[in-house]
Amino acid sequence: MVLHPAQPGTGVRFLRTDVADRPVEIQATWQNAIERPLCTTLANREGVTVATVEHLMSALLGCGIDNVVVELHGSEVPAMDGSAAPFVAMIERAGIEEQMAPRRVLEILKPISVCEPHRQAALMPAEGFSLDFEIEFDNPLVGRQHWSLSIDNGTYKHEVARARTFGFLHEVDMLRAMGLALGGSLDNAVVIDGDRILNEGGLHFENEFVRHKVLDAIGDLYLLGGPLLGHFRGVRAGHTLTLRLLRALFSDDSAWRWRELRSDGPYARARMAGGAAGPDRAVAAPT
Repeated sequence: MVLHPAQPGTGVRFLRTDVADRPVEIQATWQNAIERPLCTTLANREGVTVATVEHLMSALLGCGIDNVVVELHGSEVPAMDGSAAPFVAMIERAGIEEQMAPRRVLEILKPISVCEPHRQAALMPAEGFSLDFEIEFDNPLVGRQHWSLSIDNGTYKHEVARARTFGFLHEVDMLRAMGLALGGSLDNAVVIDGDRILNEGGLHFENEFVRHKVLDAIGDLYLLGGPLLGHFRGVRAGHTLTLRLLRALFSDDSAWRWRELRSDGPYARARMAGGAAGPDRAVAAPT
């Protein structure tokens, strides 16, 4: 995977280089997202897909990247360590360039929600971008956890990016029988066995589980097509429910609007990754 700088208005665009005589583009928006278990997947009309985009999308939003082309040789974004931290580090090494274009954000104008048995997701008006999330698992190490935060300078990198995906050892055989988690290991996920964490070194945070759910939600919300000006609340929500929330939002034209930030503040202009150092610096080795 290689991250290339992109011009204003590009947004986040995936470029599959391994499927045809010429590269295939897929824009990272909710219209191109399809419901798949355990991860966020994008697809074009010809059925070309890019899977597990949520951690990279989360890192891009967390780093304030508006425009980037993600060149990918394969059908899935590299898992890395199961968090967004390696992507944040790559972006910082490559450098970020402010562009001569106003930043466009999606502003929530009224509450919108989707509810299903035992879980829900909602978007509400807010001055900035904030989230709160609640999870509950029938496991003594996870149990019920709740976490809230606002995304501002440094918050994402220090409080969210290092939270890794997690799973339960007893589920591994079932998932692999379904063709899922084939590359899963202690190198790219926190694995729970009853009341034990199998990973050497344990957890990065005491509440790493709910923090990772927030990380996922941030990545899925970036499928709006731009940064969010609003508050997200999730209760036992996952990728599928968040996607359904985005569909519900865009089905009500009175619930949102695009807004350009025209001031001279630090977040007023669009930004791209790799601008200063060149595209060859933001590179992740495939897994």
